[in-house]
Amino acid sequence: MSVSLNWISAGELEALKQAGAKVIRGGIAVFYHEDKVYAVDNRCPHLGFPLHMGSLCDGILTCHWHHARFDVCSGGTLDPWADDVPSHEVRVDGGEVWVNPVSRRADGAEKYKHKLKEGLEQNIGIVIAKAVVGLIEAGVPEQDIARIGIEFGTTYGTGWNSGLTILTAMTQSVDKLDKNGKILALYQGLVHVARGSSGRGTRHLLTALPSADVPFERLTEWYRSCIEVRDTQGAEKVLITAIRKGIDTKRLSEMMLVAATDHFYLDGGHAFDFHSKAFEALEWADSSQKVRILTSLVPMMARPIRSEELHQWQAPVNLVEPIKQAVIELENHSAKEKLADGSTNSRLSAEKEEQLLRQLLSDAPEQTIALLRDLLIAGTAPAQVAQIVALAAAERIVRFHTQNDFADWIAVLHTFTYAHAVHERLLQSDEPLLQRAIFHGAVSVYLDRFLNVPTASRPKPSDSAASSNLQELLDLLDQRQQVGPAAQWVMDYIHGDGDPAALLNTLGHALLREDAEFHSFQMYEAAVAEFDRWQAAEGTLAEKARETMLLACTRYLAAHAPTARELPHTAKIAWRLHKGERLFEED
Repeated sequence: MSVSLNWISAGELEALKQAGAKVIRGGIAVFYHEDKVYAVDNRCPHLGFPLHMGSLCDGILTCHWHHARFDVCSGGTLDPWADDVPSHEVRVDGGEVWVNPVSRRADGAEKYKHKLKEGLEQNIGIVIAKAVVGLIEAGVPEQDIARIGIEFGTTYGTGWNSGLTILTAMTQSVDKLDKNGKILALYQGLVHVARGSSGRGTRHLLTALPSADVPFERLTEWYRSCIEVRDTQGAEKVLITAIRKGIDTKRLSEMMLVAATDHFYLDGGHAFDFHSKAFEALEWADSSQKVRILTSLVPMMARPIRSEELHQWQAPVNLVEPIKQAVIELENHSAKEKLADGSTNSRLSAEKEEQLLRQLLSDAPEQTIALLRDLLIAGTAPAQVAQIVALAAAERIVRFHTQNDFADWIAVLHTFTYAHAVHERLLQSDEPLLQRAIFHGAVSVYLDRFLNVPTASRPKPSDSAASSNLQELLDLLDQRQQVGPAAQWVMDYIHGDGDPAALLNTLGHALLREDAEFHSFQMYEAAVAEFDRWQAAEGTLAEKARETMLLACTRYLAAHAPTARELPHTAKIAWRLHKGERLFEED
């Protein structure tokens, strides 16, 4: 028998019989068991513990750390959380044992996609992490990876949830992150999808109406009517009928979002934001997922809180009636008509933008509603107005004082992410009724005013030279409640000609290294997206707006760090294992 020169010698067979096991070059464990020789990678695929220190009995190799079990012949695992261990071909030639250094197992993209699905189904973080690492290293596009999570999350459970929003938000943000950040972003999103959907039953879809002859305008009426009375089953049938009819995504989004704005600021803004994220996911999801993605939004419309029914929206100042009246006036004006000069929308000057921003942050909500109405009737681009509302909402976060109750961070966060979602949707839609959402966001900005009393001081650039070492910011966030110092550091970095792209990457890592809760992911994605929108603009206000987005994101993340960091630790282990590092060897 001849053995390839590339094979590795494992020594004499007789010596292996006496020892029972040994580790050879390449980190391969070789075993003599039941009169045969076997070879597997010495690292337990669970967390990397040396398998030669385990037990081999009746053909089953058991790791002594977490008791993962493997068929020593094929490397197959009996425990899905452990993954298979690579096995190697063995030959005996002239009493000497030889091992092929190339394992039998192929680590292709399809294998990792299959493992990702298993990890989601079993809700096993380490399996999800290893799959994401393998897919990224195999060059699989991030959106293709996220698509697997979207399919799983919309197939199982009760509908669109926070996990799916996190996954979509992180997928939308990956271009701001380095490779490590991309892995963490997708891993965090997929883990939250698994937590929200695994172990739950399949979401069975209803059928479409028998006739496809119903006009879309009538389907829209039916859908809004069903949502109004919280009839989610009827709404789902109407929605599926519209999809089967071939209605394009833009009109479907308008139908659903109009229904979501028939009442004010549903569920603290979550209903609109979740709809927006689902339509963002639909832009890169597989076309076959369209029905499941859109119908996943319907269940949340069964019991949302309608803010016009809340005391603070009606007293001591009635904010509901002025909005209703303003919307009627907008409808009477017919916002779909073009202006006399033939253009569809006009843009505010920088001076008018600043005036609107000051009004939004004022204590005069009736005048704010009236100004918004007048601007929209005058033909101002609704998306531009919504952008200023989002800026005002971010300013509330910059001015949020840490003397407030800690839970109130979420109140200002909700307003900002809602206003951002409205801005994004109005960039895509010219539906007049969606302009109602601008008023709802503006009133929420007003209601948050007491969270700026006292007002946190906006940091000013220091006289001393700014540091460009972004690790200093991460070090600050290793300590609790460094809201002020972190914001000051970022302000100095910005005015010291620091690279915004590098800062956004670092803020992403500040988020993703934590066991962050849902709202922190929302904060980062919204701040990044709004920063990008202002990046295309010029002038003093645009410069200050970009600064505001970075400060708001920094302050929010600083308030919510550090955490136990268990999730990113798991991802780090997965990446080290993939790179072949020996986690349990002495330095």
